[in-house]
Amino acid sequence: MRILGIDPGLRTLGWGVIEQRGSRLSHVANGLCHSDGDDLGERLLSLHNQIVEVIEEYRPDQAAIEQTFVNKDGAGTLKLGQARGVALLTLAQAGLPVGEYAPNRVKKTVVGVGHAEKEQVIHMVKLQLPGCLPKGADAADALAIAICHAYYGSAQALSQREVRA
Repeated sequence: MRILGIDPGLRTLGWGVIEQRGSRLSHVANGLCHSDGDDLGERLLSLHNQIVEVIEEYRPDQAAIEQTFVNKDGAGTLKLGQARGVALLTLAQAGLPVGEYAPNRVKKTVVGVGHAEKEQVIHMVKLQLPGCLPKGADAADALAIAICHAYYGSAQALSQREVRA
């Protein structure tokens, strides 16, 4: 199964694709989407188009995205939420099932502690995906989100089905 992880951001959105075969994980690709344009609508459209390109090139079976956290900057949180919304819409348009994970859960899964530093996440992603060279901290976070989904995705899908039933 191929999993696309997304670390949402308005300026820089990280993405990472991994392959899961049983309990084995391998790195496929990772990168960064940088928003272009002067106004918010143009920037969001730019992110959408770049995510579409990633989906078309790597053909994931499932996707995972980080949940939004609220910080002191309300305007920044709203912009992050808009970028996340565009990513979710793009994934839905592609027909991909999407898992959503809290930042602390991702870090705890990959590093072992929920409040890990960026450097720790990068280090552990490299250890868990041999040969992987993340193209930045946001790409490493996206790979970590994909790894988290590889471990919890099936359980999450089951619990969502139970909630809907």
